[in-house]
Amino acid sequence: MNVAVVMGGYSDESVISLRSGQLILNNLDKSKYQVFEVHILLNDWYCLIDGTKYPINKADFSFTKDSQTIKFDVISNTIHGTPGEDGHMQAYWELLEIPYTGCGFYQSSLTFNKRDTLSVLSKFNIPKANSIYLSKGDAIDGKEVAKELGLPFFVKPNQSGSSLGVSKVNSLEDFDKALAFAFAEDNDILIESYLKGREVSVGVMKYKGETKVMGITEILSENDFFDYEAKYLGKSEEVTPANLSEKIKNHVEETAIKVYEALGMSGFSRTDFIIMNDIPHFIEINTNPGLSPQSIFPQQAAYSNMPMSDLLDNEISLALQRKLIWKK
Repeated sequence: MNVAVVMGGYSDESVISLRSGQLILNNLDKSKYQVFEVHILLNDWYCLIDGTKYPINKADFSFTKDSQTIKFDVISNTIHGTPGEDGHMQAYWELLEIPYTGCGFYQSSLTFNKRDTLSVLSKFNIPKANSIYLSKGDAIDGKEVAKELGLPFFVKPNQSGSSLGVSKVNSLEDFDKALAFAFAEDNDILIESYLKGREVSVGVMKYKGETKVMGITEILSENDFFDYEAKYLGKSEEVTPANLSEKIKNHVEETAIKVYEALGMSGFSRTDFIIMNDIPHFIEINTNPGLSPQSIFPQQAAYSNMPMSDLLDNEISLALQRKLIWKK
């Protein structure tokens, strides 16, 4: 079976994606799969073999080597950000009838949009921060924002990952800088009230037909919050499993499963919460979580005694089942 491990992307998250892709390449069972490393970059799509780049034919997502056209039976998608985490590549692969890992194109597009995700989850009574949604060019009065949400508050791009463009605003003197930082990533932003509590990240996936919690990790950031530097440059301590009471642990797990199923998810995911007054408040869901050595999901897999090769086998099996559904 020809498996394309697809990595890269068009955003600043591509460097993280390339690390994640290497973990998948290293853990796929080579006795079962013929594995190919595929890079999707803004100006270059190619399969990398022994240092040589073979261009991807966008008409059918194949490539040619030694006059032989090679097509893929399944795609292991580990692109972070656009176009592999926002539904674009998934819709394209679905049109080509190539099965892929992770959630479907609709769920990818939905969950990449923070505002729309919060809107859907509000129907399921998932606790969350209060928020204001704004677009570039809208009139913005910092005093009115502070009056409605209180200080401090967070400013976030509506569509972005890895905490890119996110700022914590402690005083209105920081507001304009935070807006510029967020609008550099996206034309739409969210401003959210500050939730004071413990931050946890919960790995959830479909495994052998069951929605399974892989583990709960508590985030102890050296910085003011769990920003890019804390996530990827060692400025945080991540404790797996989180030291929670059995009651709170169960509540967090139940809420994480509820979020996963309410959004119609499949594949790997990581959902972030702030536990405030013993209640987990939803922050965001990552439908293509990082798999680099610094990432949380591999830590949780190790805690659950789940070999990554088994998890990847499961993902490929789910992808192939999706193709059977398309055929019906």
